[in-house]
Order: sequence, then structure tokens, then C-alpha cells
Amino acid sequence: MQDKSGHCVAVVGGAVSGSVAAEILADQGIEVVVIEQNDRPYGKIEDGLPRWHLHQRKQEYGRIDARLTKPGIHYVPRTKLGRDLSFGELVEEWGLSAVLLANGAWRDRPLLPGAEEWVGKGLEYQNPFIYWFNHKHEKSYDCPRVDVPDGSVVCCCGLASIDCVKVCQLETWERAFRERGIEVEMLELEKKGIPATCEKHGVKPEDFGLRGCLLLYRRRTDDMPLAQPPENATPEQMEKTIAARRKLLGRAQEKYLFRVQDCTLPLELVTKGGRVTGVKTIRTQVEGRKVSNIEGSEEVIETGLVISSIGSIPEPIEGIAMKGETFAFKDWDLGVYDESKGVFGIGNVVTGQGNIRASLLHAQKVAGYLAENYFAGALGAAGAETVKKHVAGRAPLSGKTVEAVRARVRELQERTGYDGDYAAWIARVTPADME
Repeated sequence: MQDKSGHCVAVVGGAVSGSVAAEILADQGIEVVVIEQNDRPYGKIEDGLPRWHLHQRKQEYGRIDARLTKPGIHYVPRTKLGRDLSFGELVEEWGLSAVLLANGAWRDRPLLPGAEEWVGKGLEYQNPFIYWFNHKHEKSYDCPRVDVPDGSVVCCCGLASIDCVKVCQLETWERAFRERGIEVEMLELEKKGIPATCEKHGVKPEDFGLRGCLLLYRRRTDDMPLAQPPENATPEQMEKTIAARRKLLGRAQEKYLFRVQDCTLPLELVTKGGRVTGVKTIRTQVEGRKVSNIEGSEEVIETGLVISSIGSIPEPIEGIAMKGETFAFKDWDLGVYDESKGVFGIGNVVTGQGNIRASLLHAQKVAGYLAENYFAGALGAAGAETVKKHVAGRAPLSGKTVEAVRARVRELQERTGYDGDYAAWIARVTPADME
């Protein structure tokens, strides 16, 4: 590892935000230890982005690999904060210049009180559902499998919900084609869409008698966050955003034949015989940002599968204070958790947004701030004025402290079987049948 600045930073999580921050800091001569819970550092690119995005996934894998092989970056796989390494040990005992939390948001927001007991019994959450879809074809997959019936219900929040709906439709229609003796590949079905695939094989969608997946949203379809307006949007910009939302949703419905019911809020799961058999809902009324229930509008929608896709939040970690469902950040813009101890959050763990660009931009902002200001004492006078306004520059670490950090890193790597050759490691831990 390099020792140009006398600083060493730990980045927890090696996916988009973690690798971007690691690269920015390493380019400044700061040593970086990337602590990754999985074998591979790809995060939601691998486990949250549905596997039909083949080109995008491979492209992002390559970008992450290129960042993590930069000089000055040390990779530590199979090490989860809170399980294999405590937060207190990392922050209090390692003597690091800073710790960046880039561990993402892997816990789904609860759908309803008491719903957890029905997981795997007709209720699934978005994160494990997409993980199942992405890995179910691999020989080494040994996690629970999901039966996706026709008429599944997805409780919606945004673009990730459309992915869940598509998975349901692809699974349902692949099975329906197979029952008619027609073999259809998932990738073909996703690319061409259901009507075009039916036409290719000389059948009509209506001949199958399928209901299709139902997407529920508590607000109006025009409010669905499928496209985002610019900050401080004008009325004209809002109209363009709404038009984009309508277009995106309409095209998806035409291609994958799912249903949408807006202004509908789930109230409770309906169960029978130890399984979910439906969901009780109520209609809503939307006035500006206010959503109110319409009394007397309750109904039960029968279904064998409910998928909750209402947002992701960070997994609790012992030692990290929570504020509601999230980490207790003091400055959400810069992801400041504890500036005196040098603990910052970057990417999805702060933004709650599961998209690549949001994670990348936030990581660039926070890492750039650190490189220019937080470590200004070592990096030169360019950030001196900003340091006076924000934080005092940290003194470089002693050679003894840096070597102690390196020794801890080597110990963790040896425990996981990682020998420091990143490319060889990725080749070794990537299953042959992984897409």
C-alpha cells in the first residue's frame, strides 16, 4: 500500500459508491481499505439489478474492478461490519483517519405491522425477491425459492417496483408458454415483450387467460417516482416530468401486460391455511402531498403472492445510532455521522435511492469534500480556507499506526483466503453459471 499522505481510510462496501470514493481518495495518495461483506464487491449491481440488464451489469462490474485495482487500495472480502468486525473496533481501535459507510440499504421497509411472519408464505420483499431471480439458475444457489403465480400483487414505490412486476410477468409467461410446448428464453421475452413473443409463436395473449400482475400504488400514477423533476422545478418542468412518467409506465404495460391500480393502500394481509391468500386494501384520496383514506372503500384482492417494494433502508449495526429507520446522520447532504471521529456515509446508505447514478454522485461529493478539506493538512493548501470554515485538518497518522492498520488488513485477508490478487480472486469466486 502507498504512504504518500500519511492517512488511511476504511470504506465499508465496495460497490458503486464505495469504489468511487476509494478511487478518489487513492488518487490523492491516501491509503484505502475496502471492506466488503461478499466475495464480489458489486452490491446491488449484482443482487438488486435484474439479470436481464446483462450489458449494464458487465459494464458496471468492469468499472468497479478498475477502481478497486488502483494503487493504494486494499480489498478485504467476506467481512461484514457488525458480524466479522465491530463498528466500535473499526472506529475506536484501528486508528484510521476516517471511516466511510458505503454498505447500502439492504433491509426492506416493513409492509404492514405483523407481516413479517408471512415472509416465504405468500409475502416476499423486493431485495430477497430480486436476489432469488438473479441467482436461482446457479447450481450453487441454496436459498429459498419463490413460486410466482398469475395475479401476483406488487405494492409499489418506484422504478424498482416495475422490475418486480416484470419478474412476475416473465416468470408467469415463461411457464405459460412452456405448458403449451413453446420454449421461450427469459432474455428474449424481456427484450421483445409479451405481445411480440406471442405473435412470433402464432398465439394471442388473450388465449392464455392470464390475469397478469397487479401493481398497487397509494398515490396517483402521475405521482409515481419513475422520473424525477429537476430541483426547484417550474410548472412546465413538472408537466414534462409527469408526461415522462406516463410514457414510461404506459410502455411497460403495453410490453409486459400488467395491471395498475393507483390510489390504493394495503391495510392487511388476508391469510388461510398458513398462507397469504389476498390483501385487504382501501382507496385513497390525494390532495397535494396529503393522502387520506376513503372510508367504506375497503376491498380484498385475492392473490397467492404479495411483493412489497416500498423502499429500502440500512440494516441496523450494533454501535451505529439510528434515527427511525435510518442511521442518525447529522448532515445528510455530506453524509456526516460523526465528524469528530471521521465517520461519514456515502451512497445508498444515506440517499435511500437504489440507482447507480445517485450513489455515484453522492460518493463523489463526499469523497471530494474529504480529499479537499478533511485531509488538507496532508494534501496541501488548496483546501485550507474551506477547512477553516468546516473542520480542522487531521494530522497525518504515525508510521506505527499505519503499519498496525496494514497488519489488521493482512490478518482479515488471510482469514478469508484472499492473497491480494484482486483479478485472480474475482475469477476464482465467480461461479461458471453466473450471468
